[in-house]
Amino acid sequence: MGHLIPLIELAHRLLLHRRLFITFIIHTAAGSPVKPQNDILNAMPENISSIFLPPVNLNDLPQDAALETRISLTVTRSLPALRQTLTELTSDPIRKRPSALVVDVFGPFSFEIAKEFNIPPYLFCMVSAMTLVAIFHIPILDQMYTCEYEKLPEPVRLPGCLPVQGADMPEPLQDKKNETYVRMVELAKMFSMPKGILVNSFIDLEPSTFKALEDSEWCKPKIYSVGPLTRSGSENHTGNGFECLKWLDKHPVGSVLFVSFGSGGTLSHNQLNKLAFGYVHGKSNASYFNAQSHLDPLGFLPDGFVWRVEDRGLVVSTWAPQVEILGHGSTGGFLTHCGWNSIPESVVCGVPMIAWPLFAEQRMNSDGWFGCR
Repeated sequence: MGHLIPLIELAHRLLLHRRLFITFIIHTAAGSPVKPQNDILNAMPENISSIFLPPVNLNDLPQDAALETRISLTVTRSLPALRQTLTELTSDPIRKRPSALVVDVFGPFSFEIAKEFNIPPYLFCMVSAMTLVAIFHIPILDQMYTCEYEKLPEPVRLPGCLPVQGADMPEPLQDKKNETYVRMVELAKMFSMPKGILVNSFIDLEPSTFKALEDSEWCKPKIYSVGPLTRSGSENHTGNGFECLKWLDKHPVGSVLFVSFGSGGTLSHNQLNKLAFGYVHGKSNASYFNAQSHLDPLGFLPDGFVWRVEDRGLVVSTWAPQVEILGHGSTGGFLTHCGWNSIPESVVCGVPMIAWPLFAEQRMNSDGWFGCR
């Protein structure tokens, strides 16, 4: 969802400028839920359609296989199905031939297939321009450093970016012996292949970084700053999503701390207990906690937590309307995992952030935006 939502916003923006027909082609793995994606895609305008490729089997992977490995293998194992889908789309007598193939950051494996069909490939970068610079430099840094990043005595210096502590480089790069690291180096080399790269950021937000991309010899594709691509917050919400907004209406301006670690963020049991303890004994006027679990959404919280904060806090156990929460006058702060969807949404809404990075490139986002670890 963290990749799909900004892509959908990009599709909406494109429709404002030209009459287009847009098809989402979505890779899936066996056993992965597709209902959340289906729900959001089914609500799209009639000239936006979607195709779910047949699910691929990942049962041969070890249980502890990294998320990035699972995603990249899902993409590569779906390439035959993608080729078949593009064959059907290009031979459709009613619809025009596709004029571009836009992929997310794990999609460059499909560039060779786009070339077969003479379809110009583009890459949509749903992370920051700073992260994009880091990706371009992965092969370069691989040659420069033989040790692990966490053991570097000095910060990593990237063109147009603040220095990044080695330990805060993206998580998939933190173990050079792991297959995920090898895949990320391979993937990074493909970032020079598309005709252009669309970045979900804007020049005033990262001026020196965009200038470094524009002036460099290592960034060959044309760079387009198309952000911030954030939801308008005008969606119709029901159930807990609607109730939380009514709850916010009852609280003073700037009095609520919104806490969300995204759709994939998890804390250790010890971290969660300490966080809950801080809420129960803190001095905030109100607290907002976003939790998600397949079975009992509130079961992992400490015993008695919900009733202890019920007079000044609210626990939401399902998907929360984050943009509307951040845009609400009662929200005065955001404790965030520093995912790149959340940072632009908070910037657009003018809500101060407290950084608690968890995984992926979030520690680097924290370094780049908050100057802290």
